[in-house]
This record gives sequence, structure tokens and C-alpha cells, in this order.
Amino acid sequence: MRLCSIASGSSGNCIYVGSDATHLLVDVGISGKRTESGLRELGLSGRDIDGILITHEHSDHISGLAVMARKYEIPIYATAGTIRAMRAIKGLQDLDGELFREVREDTKLVLKDLTVNPMHISHDAAQPVGYRISYGSKRVAVCTDLGAYNDYTVECLKGMDALLLEANHDVNMLQVGPYPYYLKQRILGERGHLSNENSGRLLCRVLHDGLQTVLLGHLSRENNLPELAYESVRMEINMGDNPYQASDFDIRVARRSEISPVIQIA
Repeated sequence: MRLCSIASGSSGNCIYVGSDATHLLVDVGISGKRTESGLRELGLSGRDIDGILITHEHSDHISGLAVMARKYEIPIYATAGTIRAMRAIKGLQDLDGELFREVREDTKLVLKDLTVNPMHISHDAAQPVGYRISYGSKRVAVCTDLGAYNDYTVECLKGMDALLLEANHDVNMLQVGPYPYYLKQRILGERGHLSNENSGRLLCRVLHDGLQTVLLGHLSRENNLPELAYESVRMEINMGDNPYQASDFDIRVARRSEISPVIQIA
């Protein structure tokens, strides 16, 4: 089983998860051209993609969806609320309705040899979800765009072999930055985005001996730095109430415009 970030950041997100037989994308928030370029680096093309899992309808998660789905007739999986919201967006209105497939939170979906488990997240979208994907006993999760987490979130993310988790912003950079007040409040709110510190605190509650790799994703261009996200999360782990040190784990930052190394789940 493999996990790879083709792009991750506030300006566009596209994540690949697959096995030898099944190939999925989580979101297509970059251009079709960039998506196909990323797939080529993985030895794949759009024709190989068995499904696109959409977390929610914001443009940084669906801007390239219409191009990819139309060109390759790829099924689109999303919650009912997200599908309704997407069908109201120009460019997606004329997509073949049969391409859209409804998923439900906490209800398993089997796609060939992969099992997909959507999970609730707290974000200001119609009906947003994160995704846990398993292949036999191997499990990965993609969880971004959550302003807050709770015991449910923690339970959903326990036992993963690899995890792509949001570390969107540094609170101080956001507060003194150029964003208008209302936007700062939105990002900081419970339906906004996860800060570096809260990302580290959430990680502290799901760390376990079998966790192979953590990818920190969805970094803000204006309100974060890769080095800052990395060090802040590591500090939370080292100072947290858990038996681990950050050095016990392979922690990486998913880049906005570069494909990440492929994480091969052992």
C-alpha cells in the first residue's frame, strides 16, 4: 500500500493512495495538468485512477476535478451534502450525474481491494469528511481542514500506519499577518483549520509503535513555514503527555508544489 502527496497546501491539494491493483486520489485541487504530471512521476496516468474521494467542495480541493473526471470518466465519491454543493458550482454542473457516488460517514466503502472509511470533520463546508483507507491490515488516513478535534477524531485516527494530518498555520503569524479580521477568526474557529500546535497535540493522542510516517499537510502559504510546522509539531510531541519522542517517528512536511516521496507501508 502506498501514500503520496502530489500537492498539499492552502492553494491546492491532491493525495494519492493505492495498492498494486487499486489507485485512488483524495481531492483534485490542482490543475488537471499538474495532477497528470504527478501521476506520471508515480508511473500512472488518469486512466489508472479507480476513484476520486472528495473531502469537501472548497476550490483548493476540487479545482481540477471536472477536467480529470470528464477526461477519464472517473467516479467521484463524496457525501450527499458535498455532492449537492459541487453540482451547484460552474464547471461541475454539466458533469455526468452517474459519475457522482454518495459516501456516508462511518460507513465502509469497498473499492476493489481497498476499504474506504469516511469520518466526520469540523470545517465550514457542506458536509466535509476525512478518509481512512485500508488494505488488509495496513491503514492510512488523510485528515485536513478541521478547526477542532474531539475524542471521535482521536478514535478514528488511532492505529494508522501512515497519517497525513493538517498543520495549517502558526497562530502568531496568522494574528499579525495581512488577513482581514473576519478571515483570521474563521481560520482560528472550530470550523476553520488546525494550527501547528493543535496538530501536534492531536498527534500525541494517536501515536503508537506501529505508526510508520506522519505527513504534515495543508500548510498556509501566508501563515506558516514548513520548518516552523515541523519544529512546532515535534515540540508538542516531546513536551506532551505521551511515552514517545518526536525522533521515534518519521515526520515530514508535504510540500505545496512538489510531489512527496512515496510512503510504502511495510
